[in-house]
Amino acid sequence: MELLRFITCGSVDDGKSTLIGRLLYESKLLYADHLAALEADSRRVGTRGGELDFALLVDGLAAEREQGITIDVAYRFFATEARRFIVADTPGHEQYTRNMVTGASTAEAAVLLLDARKGVLSQTRRHARIVSLLGIRHVALAVNKLDLAGYSRELFEEVSASFAEFAADLDLEEITCVPMSATEGVNVVGRSELTPWYDGPTLLQWLELVTPSARRDVSSRSSDTRRDGPSRFLVQWVNRPDATFRGLSGRVLGGTLRRDETVRLGNRTTSVARIVTMDGDLDEAPAGSSVTVVLADDVDASRGDVLGAAQDPPGIADSFQARLVWLHENGLLPGRQYLAKIGARTVGFTATKALGLNEIGVDNVHFDAPVPFEGYRANRDLGSFVVLDRLSNATVGAGMIDFALSPSNVRWQTLTVDKQARIARNGHRPCVVWLTGLSGAGKSTIADLVEKALHAEGRHTFLLDGDNVRHGLNSDLGFTDADRVENIRRIAEVAALMVDAGLIVLVSFISPFRAERALARELVGENEFCEVFVDTPLAVAEQRDPKGLYRKARRGELANFTGIDSPYEPPAEPEVRLDTTTLSAQAAADAVVARLRALGVC
Repeated sequence: MELLRFITCGSVDDGKSTLIGRLLYESKLLYADHLAALEADSRRVGTRGGELDFALLVDGLAAEREQGITIDVAYRFFATEARRFIVADTPGHEQYTRNMVTGASTAEAAVLLLDARKGVLSQTRRHARIVSLLGIRHVALAVNKLDLAGYSRELFEEVSASFAEFAADLDLEEITCVPMSATEGVNVVGRSELTPWYDGPTLLQWLELVTPSARRDVSSRSSDTRRDGPSRFLVQWVNRPDATFRGLSGRVLGGTLRRDETVRLGNRTTSVARIVTMDGDLDEAPAGSSVTVVLADDVDASRGDVLGAAQDPPGIADSFQARLVWLHENGLLPGRQYLAKIGARTVGFTATKALGLNEIGVDNVHFDAPVPFEGYRANRDLGSFVVLDRLSNATVGAGMIDFALSPSNVRWQTLTVDKQARIARNGHRPCVVWLTGLSGAGKSTIADLVEKALHAEGRHTFLLDGDNVRHGLNSDLGFTDADRVENIRRIAEVAALMVDAGLIVLVSFISPFRAERALARELVGENEFCEVFVDTPLAVAEQRDPKGLYRKARRGELANFTGIDSPYEPPAEPEVRLDTTTLSAQAAADAVVARLRALGVC
């Protein structure tokens, strides 16, 4: 029997776990010991006065049972004579929206529950948008808890019409509304006489009959993936057990890969000589197969490359329109450098719009290297990516590619005089000396003394000071987190250009965020970045207050002031740490120069 993966979602306490528990119970999939445990748990922690509380079959976490809510995603299997099912029960609370995205990412259909008495809530709308965003096109709207509203036909029709009006702008092929009581089992499995005015399918009938569009046009992860469409093979490992064998191990993501098929890898065309498995060679490998491919020609390939049918290969691009779901308390900041994991590659990622926790948006995004891709509608594997924090590696967002943006006409121009020629002329190595610390820490004073010493030794230097740059290059920026990110991004790029010019560049900026300082380091070569933490406690810096900024911030006249109402993230492992409570400015400058000599810069 074919397998259907579906998700239950909706606002908190709309009855999702109860519905799944009822489906398991009615499908006769509970063993005697499960029923005994359910009866005992219902008496002990149930919410129905000792009667069977079907939600307890799904809410397995202790915290969920104590609170009567779903926190994690719970997967359950059940089957009828018509079909097998895997259902993902997802949390309803807004703060667990990221878990709902996880459950929906592999689903082919959705059951969206709502409490008939409450109608269409904001979380109902959010989950409906995410369902559409993730390519699910078939939705059953389960208008639940009608038993508490006297099975009112008028209420059911009012709620259904309200949802239909909202969902008109969503890309859904089908919405089937079912009047229901999960607690009482009304219209869950069998039709009920309590709703004689309803002649549509029960929820289980709908689940047995629905034919997801994923079966027709999306390369699904399920075992029922269709084998038509152009072949797609993701390289995950170059397999070289000895000098006589070189294969590409990976997974067929779409279509059917065949022996002797002509395939394209980047700009090269070749053919499949062998499809190798532990059980012997195959003539073909359908979507979902993990195999090793031997090519007829010696074509350069590495992890993350994609073999595609030569007549219809996947695209390759680095800029896209994508739909984003943000999953982290720290919002997406435009211009900040993140990482994106797409296929088997991890690349740099930036976006142009800000998003907060659980927000959804359409944005133009940029990867720092071209990647093989397809639109999410055509191939979930090649059209989706996760966004990672560069420092913690935590998953902070998810994206679905709509299409590639127009390719850029900008190309690197080869020049005669290069970095090495400038270094040879200058007679010393270039470097970025990045001084970071609170306002009033003494960064500019120390940077000036360091440049003075280097200049006296005949070194070619330039000092980029935070205040000075804001008079010109960055005069259009304010002091929001997004503006601070862009402020440092620009300076990091300028500093990298100056290093390419062969200079020792002193950068004196508060630069409060580790992520942007890490970006600045990555833009230059190894041993060309020296981070100097001018470590001055807030109380000392505020006591100095040479510009009167702390006093203004305390009076509320300056918003987003670092150390007061905007955070400062101190370096974890700077090359130089200067304790300005014990060092004079000159002694601190001497320590920086000594460190540069140790690094071989001067």
